[in-house]
Amino acid sequence: MSDEPTPNDRDRLRRIMRLAADYLGLLGVLGVLVAFFSLTSEHFLTADRFSTLANQIPTLAVIATGMTFVLIVAGIDLSVGSVMALCGALLGVAMVDWGWSMPLGVGLCLATGLGCGLVNGLITVRWAIPSFIVTLGMLEMARGGAYLVAESKTKFIGLAIEPIAAPMAKVGLSPAFFLAILVVLLGQFMLTRTQFGRYMIAVGANQQAARLSGIDPRRIKLIVFAIAGLMAGLGGWFQTSQMATADPGAGVGWELSAIAAVVIGGTSLMGGRGSVINSFFGVLIIAVLEGGLVSIGAADPTKRLVTGAVIIVAVIADTYRHRLANRRGN
Repeated sequence: MSDEPTPNDRDRLRRIMRLAADYLGLLGVLGVLVAFFSLTSEHFLTADRFSTLANQIPTLAVIATGMTFVLIVAGIDLSVGSVMALCGALLGVAMVDWGWSMPLGVGLCLATGLGCGLVNGLITVRWAIPSFIVTLGMLEMARGGAYLVAESKTKFIGLAIEPIAAPMAKVGLSPAFFLAILVVLLGQFMLTRTQFGRYMIAVGANQQAARLSGIDPRRIKLIVFAIAGLMAGLGGWFQTSQMATADPGAGVGWELSAIAAVVIGGTSLMGGRGSVINSFFGVLIIAVLEGGLVSIGAADPTKRLVTGAVIIVAVIADTYRHRLANRRGN
């Protein structure tokens, strides 16, 4: 009986090594950032600083989870920031003006995000319009809706909405942080251990081949955009809880931060490849980068310049990674 590894064993080993390389690379970048800002600011490497950073990432983490799915099917969603603002505005109005309880308000918040995602998906697949254009339209519609619902006012909600974002005394982390971790783990499980996840990758890699294999790309894309909308609604709840107010102007630029985190995590802009766990590492890198720039006194324009440069570098790195993968495949 031969002890030589079979082709399946070799393929499995290659996948494990590739995953390990991705994780180690992202951890390396994270470690370099932490080391750099620790050396340049005496206020960065503290338990309070890391607790604050951890409690700031749930919103971006859940939005990046939905964005990972969208990019994997070769789409894009530019509306998540505005949808998040609309959901938060409705949550604030429901609790402050209509007297709803938090569970009912949160239900409306999530349902609104899900509805916006469904609209994005339906229009994209029904008329075969590029998701870039569809979600750009939704970006404007949702933002306008947020201002109309809130009557262009910030709604202060107060203690009734804060518990999900308030740090717990013993651990210093908020329930939102643990819920975001759960969402990330469920997203990774769905992507790697379910038939739906395999269908997403197939649709993103080659939509025509997926269709010939009996997969309906329209249904997959519709569900993916619905999930992205739901994640934006969840992010709206987290953000509103963190600020204890509903601001119709919230969420500006969050779609770019989500795309940056996902691309930094190695999800291909061309579809067919991605990881929710890696996107979470991308979220951590952005959080550490922004927090570190604040700790050294960088102004907001500087933070935006650096973040934009990181996005460009990540896209270039993704291009070379894609070419290398193609060469290995050949």
